[in-house]
Amino acid sequence: MLEKIRDGSQGVIAKGILVLVILSFAFAGVSSYLGSTTDVPAAEVNGDPITKAELEQAYQSERSRMEQQLGEMFAALSADEKYLASIKQGVLERLVADKLIDQAANAMGLRVSDEQIIAAIKSEPAFQTDGKFDNERYQAILRQLGYQPQSFRTMMRVDMTRRQLTAALVGSEFVLPGEAKQLAELQGQTRDIRYLVVDSAPFLAAANVTDAQVKQYYDANQGQFMSPEKVSLEYVELNVADFAKDTPISDEEAQTYYREHQAQYVANEKRLAAHILVNLGQDDAAAKAKAEDLVKQLDNGADFAALAKSNSDDTLSAEQGGKLDWFEPGVMEPAFDEALFALTKGQHSAVVKTDFGFHIIKLLDVQAGATVPFSDVKAKIVAQLQEKKAVDQFYSLQSKLADTSYEVPDTLAETAKAVGAEVKTTELFSRDEVPAALNKPELVKAAFSDAVKLQGLNSEVIELSPNHVVVIRLKAHQDAGTLPLAAVQSSISDRLKQDQANDAARAKAQELIAKVKANAADVTLSVKAKLGRGDQTVDGAIVAKAFQMATPSASPVVDSVALANGYAVIALDKVNPADAVSDELVNALKQRLNAQYSEADYRGLIESLKANAKVLYPVEG
Repeated sequence: MLEKIRDGSQGVIAKGILVLVILSFAFAGVSSYLGSTTDVPAAEVNGDPITKAELEQAYQSERSRMEQQLGEMFAALSADEKYLASIKQGVLERLVADKLIDQAANAMGLRVSDEQIIAAIKSEPAFQTDGKFDNERYQAILRQLGYQPQSFRTMMRVDMTRRQLTAALVGSEFVLPGEAKQLAELQGQTRDIRYLVVDSAPFLAAANVTDAQVKQYYDANQGQFMSPEKVSLEYVELNVADFAKDTPISDEEAQTYYREHQAQYVANEKRLAAHILVNLGQDDAAAKAKAEDLVKQLDNGADFAALAKSNSDDTLSAEQGGKLDWFEPGVMEPAFDEALFALTKGQHSAVVKTDFGFHIIKLLDVQAGATVPFSDVKAKIVAQLQEKKAVDQFYSLQSKLADTSYEVPDTLAETAKAVGAEVKTTELFSRDEVPAALNKPELVKAAFSDAVKLQGLNSEVIELSPNHVVVIRLKAHQDAGTLPLAAVQSSISDRLKQDQANDAARAKAQELIAKVKANAADVTLSVKAKLGRGDQTVDGAIVAKAFQMATPSASPVVDSVALANGYAVIALDKVNPADAVSDELVNALKQRLNAQYSEADYRGLIESLKANAKVLYPVEG
């Protein structure tokens, strides 16, 4: 837990730490601090309940974590209630595991003293200032997180007690250097092979499948022919884009808007500037003194362009006598901008400091601001007014859409009439085949919700995009079930023909294996030297098989492997040892193996505790 606080303390404390500590708190199982219990628990572990309040708190924390991690992808996934149910079940299993660990630690007499907790708090960098414990900072962080010191220490006691058991287990794992090195050498190993692909396509023409074979396959494999649940929808749609293009704007309206917003159509004054730049260096005082000396020379009548050419560190503008460009107010750095717009034409400034250095600025010319003619901005004004009217119309109709669809929940006809739209429909679709125009997580979730699917009600207003909404209702529903034979007969026939073709290809491969072993002259194989495990130039099935084959001795090892459409004959000629294995790779593999072993130990511990415990799930997770 403290590691999480330490990581989060580098940003905005109240925001960064909150999520991390809540997660730890939620999974710690300290139910007495959640504030509520229920009569029926979510689960019981050796008679110790996990309340539904605990489960909901932990579930919501996990949802928030996944939403932050996955972003929009999580919104799409969460449209599937089964997916959310699986997450909730996973959270419940973690709470059960935590409870088992707590009970085991208690049975073993593991304890954490007050002194240990205080020491952990004082040594935590998140609670320190300049390397020393800062009580005011500690109290401030707890207040921001909504904790009392006592409840925080209780939470730490649970967490630290649990860690005594799990850390001892995980800490006992180790990886031998030779073990990691052997794995590195295996990963770096390459193989010299020859191979020949036997494509099944030429055998398809001879394949013959009867109706009886199709029916037999269908009856034996009905699980493969399940049709997902599908719905067909009616919907009423409002889109501000549809209103804008049909909204008339008169010339008088546009001209009125132009006059009332005249200030928006005045071009800013522009000024043509030149400068002499003295870069900042290790000695700012010397740079400033040089710039002030140049100002004195200008005051005494020196030519600005000549001084710029010989003294300015801005070499590009120096070639033009210091000339820069036309600038509107606010374009340059504030100090430069302020000085430029305080000058009169032909005047130079005093020394001006910016992040670039010391400037002497001269105003070469002024282009006065001017009002942009109405004709130049008419099209833009018309578009703005159309959009404004369309938005006003959209929000007015959206209110009617929401009210009417709620007040008349068993039809969309009245809703469509109220907003002057038509009722549109969709074909049947599953969760994975949503029409593109409606493929939004919120809409999919509503379409398969109990309110719409079972109760036959209109949905709430669903936003597809800004200023684009719909209300949906169920038109037709098709339960998940087995597809009829007629619907899948053709695909089954094709599959059985492919199987026959594959069998013929396999038989051909077996003939070729014998020829390859006999070094027959009429068999030509492709050669691939130093084939690596991650090679992308050869079929993945061939690569995998090549690294499963035994190391050849006097003669090549020959075998075959199934491909997507056919078979391949492979001759393994040589196994090449890996190049020199670096210490960095070995160390990285040691860490990875250690993490895998530790994870396996932890899972083994939980399974062992669970096997000897009485775990009940009184309600569905």
